[in-house]
Amino acid sequence: MFIYNVTTKVDAAIHEVWLSWMQQEHIPDVIATGCFAKAQLLRLLEVDESDGPTYAIQYFAESKALYNRYMEKHAATLRQKVSDKWGSSVIAFRSLMQVVN
Repeated sequence: MFIYNVTTKVDAAIHEVWLSWMQQEHIPDVIATGCFAKAQLLRLLEVDESDGPTYAIQYFAESKALYNRYMEKHAATLRQKVSDKWGSSVIAFRSLMQVVN
């Protein structure tokens, strides 16, 4: 199992609208690519929230090939949608992890 993790710092001014958009539109769009079996949305605790909250969105892929397919065929388009909608109000850091046990 592979986890594609997107850690996102969200400007406080858009937080509630962004959260709703993520749950209702963006995460379902990513799952609809067929590359991930499920997603999990988490809020980071014990971090500086003076500029806004930080979230981690984890997408679970059954294989590295499925993750690679997402990156090759879907990632650029979906990232562009985020950029077009939120601009610099959202900053994301992405990583790939493999489940060991």
